[in-house]
Amino acid sequence: MTSARTRNRLVQRLIDQGIRSEAVLNQIRNVPRHLFVDEALASRAYEDTALPIGLGQTISQPYIVARMTEALLGGFQGEVVLEIGTGCGYQTAVLAPLVKKIYTVERIHELMRKTRQRLRDLDIYNVQYRPGDGWEGWSKYGPYDGIIVTAAPPTIPEKLLQQLAPGGRLIIPIGEQGRQELTMITNKNDHFQQTSLGAVSFVPLVHGK
Repeated sequence: MTSARTRNRLVQRLIDQGIRSEAVLNQIRNVPRHLFVDEALASRAYEDTALPIGLGQTISQPYIVARMTEALLGGFQGEVVLEIGTGCGYQTAVLAPLVKKIYTVERIHELMRKTRQRLRDLDIYNVQYRPGDGWEGWSKYGPYDGIIVTAAPPTIPEKLLQQLAPGGRLIIPIGEQGRQELTMITNKNDHFQQTSLGAVSFVPLVHGK
């Protein structure tokens, strides 16, 4: 279930799908994804598929986590990232060793409590947590060199654009269920450049906390 062969097979599948970053591939290989899913689903942890984690949430497909991380870091000039939607913490765990600091926001308190403990158990300490509304971001520590959003709003939240540093990248799925597009938005100082990274399916980014 957690053998090197099983993990290497997943990594090879991601390479076949176009993931090129050795740092990202190594993180997909090394992060124990089976610890982020229910025990009943642990045997499927290294399949390239999204899985339910309870509370109406999912753990993202490894390819999507790798794609988002690679896109974020591809133009990364700084060290500080805002994550919207902590979820079970899998995306956080993949990203954490590759940046200096992650500030992460999660609406569901119970999910955040469990995730904080899980990441602590994995000796991941460069993450600061906040229960809150992802639409609002976390302005206190901005602007951010990168922002990664793991739930889909129908439109780009204005507050997140305001918290993106010049030259920074926002990686975000946008659109209604069934019509979502993973999008990279780069702050070019005088305008925001938008690039499509392909069709995706995420849970919606819900208002409130």
